[in-house]
Amino acid sequence: MTPRASSSGLYRTALSTAWIAGAFLVFVCAGMLYQRFTASSNDPWKSPQLLELKEQLSNSPRDESIKERIRELDLKFRARYLRRLMMGRTGGWLALGGALVLVAALRTAADARKRPPLPQPDPEVGARALRQAAASRRAVAVTGGILVTAMTAIAVGVRSALHETPRGAPPAASAAGAPGARGSPAAAAVAALPPQTEFMANWPRFRGPTGGGIAAQPDAPLKWDGKTGAGIAWKSAVAAPGFNSPIVWGDRLFISGATREKREVLCYDTKTGNLRWQRAIENVPGSPAESPEISEETGYAAPTMATDGRHAYAIFTNGDLAAVTFDGHIAWSRNLGVPHNPYGHATSLAIWEGRLLVQFDQGESRPQNSRLIAIDGATGRTLWEKPRPVASSWATPIVIEAAGKKQIITLGVPFVISYALGDGAEIWRSEILDGEVTPSPVFAGGRLLIIHPDNKMMALEPAGTGDITEKPLAWKAEDNIPDITSPVSDGKLVFTVTSRGIITCFDLEDGKMLWDHDLQTETHPSPAIAGNRLYVICTNGTTVVAEVSREYKELARNELGEKVFASPAIVDGRMFIRGAKHLYGLAGNEPPPGP
Repeated sequence: MTPRASSSGLYRTALSTAWIAGAFLVFVCAGMLYQRFTASSNDPWKSPQLLELKEQLSNSPRDESIKERIRELDLKFRARYLRRLMMGRTGGWLALGGALVLVAALRTAADARKRPPLPQPDPEVGARALRQAAASRRAVAVTGGILVTAMTAIAVGVRSALHETPRGAPPAASAAGAPGARGSPAAAAVAALPPQTEFMANWPRFRGPTGGGIAAQPDAPLKWDGKTGAGIAWKSAVAAPGFNSPIVWGDRLFISGATREKREVLCYDTKTGNLRWQRAIENVPGSPAESPEISEETGYAAPTMATDGRHAYAIFTNGDLAAVTFDGHIAWSRNLGVPHNPYGHATSLAIWEGRLLVQFDQGESRPQNSRLIAIDGATGRTLWEKPRPVASSWATPIVIEAAGKKQIITLGVPFVISYALGDGAEIWRSEILDGEVTPSPVFAGGRLLIIHPDNKMMALEPAGTGDITEKPLAWKAEDNIPDITSPVSDGKLVFTVTSRGIITCFDLEDGKMLWDHDLQTETHPSPAIAGNRLYVICTNGTTVVAEVSREYKELARNELGEKVFASPAIVDGRMFIRGAKHLYGLAGNEPPPGP
């Protein structure tokens, strides 16, 4: 066989292989496109059956049979979604393999068609090699000189910002440097953050500085009456709708509000209740043209804001995130993407040492959907971002210091996950959650209190590394477990409140139930403690003040006169409550009871 005949045979074989690979690639891509089209046109969250069940549930919120049918549909949709993901992943690998075979076959066929050139003598080869070597030496010398000059200029003329920034101050960078962020001159130079003692003395995030619902000062109002005005320092109309709770720093109180068309941040004077300013959050880079459709029970401004004493931060259900200065100017804004959440995004913001923490859980249990993001509060720049293998959740993260580490504690089915505050590295995880996780974690007495909604409360020691699922719990309780509200603890006792209004007291040491009391009314706000008083606000506006004790002792029962869905803020002996239509400032009027 001649070389020419061998080349011709190789060409025919390679060409046949290319045709087969091409046909296979077209078939796989067509299947993937069909799957993509049918998946987008059959969105399970827009299923008429599911929408009808949700409508029935809104009319009968306590009908367990409707809830069970919704859960069954949810499991069915999850299984369908996972199958689509598996088919998509398999199709992708098959398409990649087909493409590689196609390219290799076409290249082989092209090479087989080429006629190799016959070698010819080149009398100039020696001289040409000498000329090329001399030119190469000159190019290297010139390039080296340019690099040395440039590096010398940089070393002499540029100073590191690390040497010029005061200790504790955020980097003085422009917010515009963050992807998708819109900045202002206010973000270019930010003063050092207030000391941690000032942070702990205020109410800078959902349920206070630690996220546990504990007031820094022991005194707080005992009695008030919304009808007569007794005990109420001021009452102001809420200028924008929302279910988020108030946050307080000094003489400023912040809330957010939104409709489908408009998003706003509002600042009130804590002494007078006067509206200081109202700032629209608009022209956010990357913001969607239309807001998602969400449940009326969640609304468009469900997450509670956060502040570090220099900026106030707000996030909305369309993914818009903004930082506003204390005088009402937008420092920066960006959009994180519209979260895929059947009820709307409601996880509140957390803040610690200038880091804004966004738990952006959404969709199904895939890492590419949910993520935890740490953002520089001064500039809006992402410090780090970690994917999370969890589905949608509504619990708010907390920051604790345990086992010698600063940990971010997050909840999302099926995991409790601890992340390092500095770089977001995962420290440990425990697979102990199920259901729709709404209650937030609490850290008390060296233990994490974790709620598996309507099922059990678990006490977990936040130590170890890796998967600690098999690590024994300190204890678990299974009586009167809440589904919406978060627990509160003074370090010795733990108090929970179910949405049906049952208050329960547990011993923090062993989880033993000490007492329970039925308020016989719906309760959505989470309880709070100031000194030796437990505050439980019911949805109808009734607030029950009980003694923090191993026995139930009611101290007062106060009527506000309007519905309340938000949790209170307690600062400097004053309590601030967001009602459905008004903000209330309550002044302390009696000393707290002794221990």
